[in-house]
Amino acid sequence: MTTRPVSPNTVLANALLRAEDVLTPRILATPPTRIVLVVGTQINGAPHIGTSLVQSLAFAMAARLYDRFGIRTEVLFSALDNAPYQQATDPVSGHHYQRAYAQAVDAQSLTDLVDALYLPLFTTLSRRLGIPYRIETYTQQQASEHFRRTWLRLLPRLDAARWWLAPSTGTPHLRIPCPHPGCGWAEKHAERTRTHLTDRDMATIAAVCLHHGPYQATITPTAGAYLDLATLYRNLVKELALTNPKEGGTLHVMVKGGDWVFGSLLIDEALQAVGLTRTQLPARLFCPQIVTDTGAKLSKSLIREGRATLPTGAAPWMLDTRQWPGSITDYTDQLLALTAILLSDPRHFFRSYSATEISRIMTAPAPRSVPAP
Repeated sequence: MTTRPVSPNTVLANALLRAEDVLTPRILATPPTRIVLVVGTQINGAPHIGTSLVQSLAFAMAARLYDRFGIRTEVLFSALDNAPYQQATDPVSGHHYQRAYAQAVDAQSLTDLVDALYLPLFTTLSRRLGIPYRIETYTQQQASEHFRRTWLRLLPRLDAARWWLAPSTGTPHLRIPCPHPGCGWAEKHAERTRTHLTDRDMATIAAVCLHHGPYQATITPTAGAYLDLATLYRNLVKELALTNPKEGGTLHVMVKGGDWVFGSLLIDEALQAVGLTRTQLPARLFCPQIVTDTGAKLSKSLIREGRATLPTGAAPWMLDTRQWPGSITDYTDQLLALTAILLSDPRHFFRSYSATEISRIMTAPAPRSVPAP
């Protein structure tokens, strides 16, 4: 049996000769001197096959763009250490709270975690394809002056975007962890969190802690409290900070799984609500999504909680890639063989795959090495 999938035609696939052509209009409109493919994930456990697939496709696409346009490329991995570590409910108010990895785990342990879970794959992919990469935690990102200035400049216009960022409540979730030593709890849905822009370079936030009651914090471009933004809100600020429409600048391409298609529609509307034009919206690349037999995204959390089962034909290593029965070199080679198949035809790229099909392709005999472009 061939390892190549049988893929139907689609409107998008029919318009392309190569999967990377979907980025050509943006590259030609404002020719950049550098392309950075931005891919991120929550570091709340061992990566599963969906995470590895998107990461490997980011490297593979970077190599194809360099080969096609001669523009230097790199991969930026955002390690989201603001992922929930603990959650609790206030028995008095009924409000939900969470404490993130960044507040519950010391910095060295977080570095060790990222290095252990992602560095081996990234290093091998980089060597195989000749594509450099950088790793940035959300803690580092939110502490940067550019990110904070972007957030402060956004605040006066946030009212125009808030219903796009939180369509059900109109309250974008801003979490400022309690500053009490050893605490770090923050109200998950920010019901009682209030933000006031003191001047263009300072904001004050009032919030309520699960254990210590009301507290206040400040945010400035270079100092102040930890700025923890919920997913859509965080992406809005990040993408505003990365927007650079000038010719000769850096083009940032947001690389995401296919499940992000619907959420990105809200982010794009929010970006336009705060003043960006369509041509200033970030470039995006949505990678194939891995789904179960029911069509739902393969979810290690649902399987771990007993609310779903591992699909027939899938293997345990697909939920924890550390269980791959071989070396990291072998795993990388199989991933690159898979990405080569997916990128060989737009019909193979712009679609979803069952976990069973991905397992079949990944475990089929493949070349032991994949040459760099």
